Amino acid sequence: MRIHVFEHDDTETLGSIEAWAALRGHSIARTRWYEGGTAPDLGTWDLLVVMGGPMNIYEDAAYPWLLKEKACLDQAIAQGKWMLGVCLGAQLLADRLGGPVTKGAHTEIGWHAVRRLPEADADPLFAALPQEFEAMHWHGDTFAIPPGAVHGYASRACRNQAFRKGNVVGLQCHLEFTREALAGLVQAQERFEGAFVQTPAEFLGEGRDYQALQERMFAFLDALAGQVS
Repeated sequence: MRIHVFEHDDTETLGSIEAWAALRGHSIARTRWYEGGTAPDLGTWDLLVVMGGPMNIYEDAAYPWLLKEKACLDQAIAQGKWMLGVCLGAQLLADRLGGPVTKGAHTEIGWHAVRRLPEADADPLFAALPQEFEAMHWHGDTFAIPPGAVHGYASRACRNQAFRKGNVVGLQCHLEFTREALAGLVQAQERFEGAFVQTPAEFLGEGRDYQALQERMFAFLDALAGQVS
């Protein structure tokens, strides 16, 4: 499978998604929008992965390339391309599908449980994950579930954690995080305060099961790859 990745910042890496692709023999190409990247030919990839970033989707003035990326996403949606958005990527995809993105009631950083909504039980992608499990989070904004989409998961701090509409899937939570991948995010964050915000010592501690998180990421991606192919 040919995977193309949209990246928005050096700190938001593929994490365990890259390890999964290498293990399964999938190729990866990248567009780094923040470095002046240009939109790829839509015929050159089977799955687009839209990653996170520190910006908000409505900061077009500060990040003019967002307009180019949004136009590319619109074209991909119109052509029925398979896409997976993570965090900012999920927000971008939700927005293009009619699910507005706004400031969340809470900043959510660290390990917090997510639970599957009953309407998602029959979806083969969400069924690849446990009904309830601990996921990693790192966000302040939230998306509305796009009209006609399946609402996948919710957490206490943020009800809209996942959606699927046809070939477009969004995950607000992070299943791809590894301890190593979090290094840049920790350095970039000024404060760790809030009712749903853990400190680096808490979410990077030895008791945190990043291996189980990777296994869930792999299971989800395997189910997604089965749909794409």
